[in-house]
Amino acid sequence: MRRRNFLRVTVVGATAAAFGGASWREAFAATAQPGPSPYGELLAADANNVMLPAGFGSRVVARTGSRVAGTGYLWHPAPDGGACFADGSGWIYTSNSEVPLVGGCSAIRFDATGQITGAYRTLSGTNVNCAGGATPWQTWLSCEEVEWGRVFETDPFGANGATARSAMGRFKHEACAADPDHGFVYMTEDVSDGCFYRFAPATWGNLASGTLEVLCGANEATSGPVTWRRVPDPDGFPVVTRNQVSGAKRFNGGEGCYYAGGTCWFTTKGDNRVWAYNAATSTIDLAYDDSLVIGTPPLTGVDNVTGTAGGDLFVAEDGGDMEICIITRDGVVAPFLRVLGQGGSEITGPAFSPDGSRLYFSSQRGTTGNVLGGITYEITGPFRT
Repeated sequence: MRRRNFLRVTVVGATAAAFGGASWREAFAATAQPGPSPYGELLAADANNVMLPAGFGSRVVARTGSRVAGTGYLWHPAPDGGACFADGSGWIYTSNSEVPLVGGCSAIRFDATGQITGAYRTLSGTNVNCAGGATPWQTWLSCEEVEWGRVFETDPFGANGATARSAMGRFKHEACAADPDHGFVYMTEDVSDGCFYRFAPATWGNLASGTLEVLCGANEATSGPVTWRRVPDPDGFPVVTRNQVSGAKRFNGGEGCYYAGGTCWFTTKGDNRVWAYNAATSTIDLAYDDSLVIGTPPLTGVDNVTGTAGGDLFVAEDGGDMEICIITRDGVVAPFLRVLGQGGSEITGPAFSPDGSRLYFSSQRGTTGNVLGGITYEITGPFRT
C-alpha cells in the first residue's frame, strides 16, 4: 500500500528566509496536495488559446521561423529551456533550441516597458540543446541532451562567444542550477537510470576547471541523508559518468533544476516527482509525487521548474494537460495556466523577468506538433511576491 503522507521536506533556515518567511517544512509535512490556487480558477482561453486566472494576459513574443517583432531575427526551432537576465532597466530572455546538429540558443531583448528591442543568436552548431541554467555572474549554461553532451557557457548579452565547459562532465545533460551559497552548480541527467551531479569550480565564477561529483544513496530512498563522491573521469569515455561511481543514486529521467536559499529543487519525469536537496544538511526529500496525491493529480509530465521570490514553484508539463502548475509555499498544487490545441507539444523554458512581473515560456512544437511550430509566450498579471 503506497504512502500518502508524512514525506518530510527538511527545508528550513535560509530557505524560509529567502521565501519571505514561509516554512517549507510545514508546507510539505505531507507531499504537496491539490487545492485551490491562490490565483483562482482558470478562465476561458484568450485569443492565444491560453487559459489564465483573472487579471492575467498573454502575448506571443516569438514563433519558430518567423521574425521576432521589430527585428530581422528568425526565431529558432524547438524552443526549450530559458532564463531571464537584467539588462539595465530592461531584461533579456534567452532560449535553447532542442534540435540536432545546429542547436544552440537565442535571446530576445526587452526595454523597461516590455517592448522588444532586439533578438540575436548566442550559440550555434551544438547538439540538442535542451535546458540549462543561469549563473550569478550573468551567463547562461546551455546543455546538450545527448550522450557525451557538453555544457556551453554563453553570453546572453551577445558580446562574447560561447565556451564549452568540459570539466562539468560529458553526459546527457538536462538542466543545471547555480548555488552561490555553497559554491556548486547542480546538474540533472535525462536518462531512466540517470544521476544527480554537482560541479565545484576551482574558482567560483570560472567554470574552466573544478571537481565533478555524483550524489550517492540508496535507490529506493525518497528521503534522508545522501553523500557525494568524485567522478573519476568527467569525459565519460570509455565508461559513462553515471556508471563510474559505486553507490550513485539513480533518478528516473532528470529534468528541471532550480536553486533558492539553500535548496535545489529538481524534477524527474519518469516518476512525476519534484525533489528537494537541502545543501546545508545534505539530505533529500520529496516535494511532490503524483502517485501520493489524494484524488486526481493536477501535475503530470513534470519538466522544467522555476520559482518566485515569494516561495512558489512553477512546474511545466511535458504532455499532461499542457499546463504550468504552481506548488505554493503552503504545499498546494494547482494549475496556473493551460495551453489549448497543442497536445503534440510540451511546455518549456519558464522564467520570470527580474522584477517578477512577467513569466516567459514556450510551447516547443506548438499547434503543428513538430520542431518548426514553436511558440514563445509572455504572461503578465498580478504575480504574488
